Amino acid sequence: MASLFPSPRHISSTTPFIPKLTSFPKSNNLFILNYPFHHKKLLFPPLFSPIAVYTQGLYTPSSPSKKTDKIDPENDPISILNERIRREYGKREVSRTVMDTEEADKYIQMVKEQQQRGLQKLKGDREGKDGSFSYKVDPYTLRSGDYVVHKKVGIGRFVGIKFDVSMKSVEPTEYVFIEYADGMAKLPVKQASKMLYRYSLPNENKKPRTLSKLNDTSAWEKRKTKGKVAIQKMVVDLMELYLHRLKQRRPPYPKSHAVAEFAAQFLYQPTPDQKQAFVDVEKDLTERETPMDRLICGDVGFGKTEVALRAIQCVVSAKKQAMVLAPTIVLAKQHFDVISERFSVYPDIKVGLLSRFQTRSEKEGYLEMIKSGDLDIIVGTHSLLGNRVVYNNLGLLVVDEEQRFGVKQKERIASFKTSVDVLTLSATPIPRTLYLALTGFRDASLISTPPPERVPIKTQLSSFSKDRVVSAIKYELDRCGQVFYVLPRIKGLDEAMEFLQESFPDVEIAVAHGKQYSKQLEDTMEKFALGEIKILISTNIVESGLDIQNANTIIIQDVQQFGLAQLYQLRGRVGRADKEAYAYLFYPDKNLLSDQALERLAALEECRELGQGFQLAERDMGIRGFGTIFGEQQTGDVGNVGIDLFFEMLFESLSKVEDHRVVSVPYHSVQVDLNINPHLPSEYINHLDNPMEIINEAERVADKDIWSLMQFTENLRRQYGKEPRPMEIILKKLYLRRMAADIGVTRIYSSGKTVFMKTNMSKKVFKMMTESMTSDIYKNSLLLEGDQIKAELLLELPKEQLLNWIFNCMAELHASLAALIKY
Repeated sequence: MASLFPSPRHISSTTPFIPKLTSFPKSNNLFILNYPFHHKKLLFPPLFSPIAVYTQGLYTPSSPSKKTDKIDPENDPISILNERIRREYGKREVSRTVMDTEEADKYIQMVKEQQQRGLQKLKGDREGKDGSFSYKVDPYTLRSGDYVVHKKVGIGRFVGIKFDVSMKSVEPTEYVFIEYADGMAKLPVKQASKMLYRYSLPNENKKPRTLSKLNDTSAWEKRKTKGKVAIQKMVVDLMELYLHRLKQRRPPYPKSHAVAEFAAQFLYQPTPDQKQAFVDVEKDLTERETPMDRLICGDVGFGKTEVALRAIQCVVSAKKQAMVLAPTIVLAKQHFDVISERFSVYPDIKVGLLSRFQTRSEKEGYLEMIKSGDLDIIVGTHSLLGNRVVYNNLGLLVVDEEQRFGVKQKERIASFKTSVDVLTLSATPIPRTLYLALTGFRDASLISTPPPERVPIKTQLSSFSKDRVVSAIKYELDRCGQVFYVLPRIKGLDEAMEFLQESFPDVEIAVAHGKQYSKQLEDTMEKFALGEIKILISTNIVESGLDIQNANTIIIQDVQQFGLAQLYQLRGRVGRADKEAYAYLFYPDKNLLSDQALERLAALEECRELGQGFQLAERDMGIRGFGTIFGEQQTGDVGNVGIDLFFEMLFESLSKVEDHRVVSVPYHSVQVDLNINPHLPSEYINHLDNPMEIINEAERVADKDIWSLMQFTENLRRQYGKEPRPMEIILKKLYLRRMAADIGVTRIYSSGKTVFMKTNMSKKVFKMMTESMTSDIYKNSLLLEGDQIKAELLLELPKEQLLNWIFNCMAELHASLAALIKY
């Protein structure tokens, strides 16, 4: 490979390097998803970290007393760029994927089709007259004081709708009146219905920071642009993850008679939704070569577990292992019992439960069985995700109630998705999971039809009253039933126990919470399941898993301290039989509740019918915050425009995803004509251990990707300290060519006060890139004309200053790649 530098025979202590950039012939384009990866051959030993602190001087100067330069990370352009690269690329764990253009087009089309399926699930009441999907608000549903967003003007306060006579007509017309920071606007209702969105923030605060101005929309346009850029970055991140998953391959599972025989054992008549879920999962496993990532959303008792059991049978019959992950030991134990019973007719299939109830020796035995492949189905809690659990041939991961797991566990679950089939079960999926399903980046099957014997749970919401509690419990006990009594914290359990023992002295009452000893908790749950305990006082540990047919009354105290999904799940603990069930939700005093708590309770009251978990989760997205979906930074961007407009912009961006593709070019095809040729000092050359190898390695890593170049530079500085100015210029040229190649620039040169960049990018891509730039100095100086980006400078700069200007400008353009797809 051609080098920037002369051959070894030209190197001496007195002959400086004179690197010169040359151009190379153009080669084929690639579709590249840039992810960091570590090379087996390292420039320096592994002890050098790319996040090292720079304290070592660069080289020993001729005068021992002379101090060497140190790096100021805040003012050093290379350090600033490296930090950005580390931040953006370092979090990505997936290996680099390379596709050609034709393959990329195929996969992007698949994503768009998937997205359309997601949109179909969302439409419902939001489907427009033309069949299109819309988040716009009907003005007649607004109340005085509601905040709204006008797509072109910004955020205002809805005042009301009333008739008024316009100057051009004698007939009165209905107008919507909206208050802005600098006046009142009125617009016809028909026009308003096409331009208005309800405004809500991704947190409890429903008020915008400021109202927009009617006579100056520039601030609003900036806010919209920020939201647009944030959305595009989200889309690209999702695209990369989704395309990577589509690239994974595993042989389809065989359609065996064993699976059909297993299905025939199901004692109940499947509902239509359940049948469709069976078909969806079967197709994922037996007709696709890509790993399954499907969400099964359905209320408790609607048959999600049966869907999972059939998937497990399909995988296990193909001699692979299946893992069933539950958030609590109570739910894990129930899954273990159900699976053990269902697979009891297959003596060759071994089922195991890994839990904290086991002794150390029992755990070690199970871990060895999992590793050797002697255990086919492994059930447990988050301990199954630990490093000590080594699977022999894992084929399927079933996750029940993902919202109950912590951040680290969710990340570990996500890491499985690139190699095994994943099935997620939930009655009320977490907002991020729901969002992925809605946007089409994740497959979803909805089971919303209740089994024939199920009846809606009667829900009563009121302020707390001991008399009401006693009356509700007495009614249930009189019909020989059992009662759940749930509180948000362990602290209040003893007080509740005292009150209930006093009210029902002859009734068996017990307490259950997660801090109890394993054996004590297990015994309590077992006695309640057998009907020996009539009233169970507990925390939300019973939220998932307990299927007690005879428990048909649940009392939840201090409901304002529970999340919407939690309340929905808790309510689902009752009504599992054909007997009418009751849920009593008590709050201390409505005057003490926040607006968010009131809205949450109102939503729960509205979703009283069976099978509304999916709708409730969608409602939850607008109530409990978008930080759980998009992350803290993007939450601010959602707040800039409001949730509804943000989502509409998101779907618009998804539908035009192919418009934002950057065609990268090979590194060697980039030509930089700046006529600046630095001379490396002989002291620096002498100080390097192997200068020629280092110089050649610099060229090699620049040819690979920006992440490798960043690692090289960090390691170089870690070992030798801050480089002298000539070496800094060489490094900047390497970065410049690498960044230019990534964004599709083939030549950079200057003429007088004008900088030219020859490029293949489209106007849409150029617009998106410049909108993403944070510096107005560079953004406002760039103009795309034909196949050239031009920058008019105020004056003709000296060569080194010109290099710095182009370096910083290119770094800003390159940063916008986070919002673009590369191929």
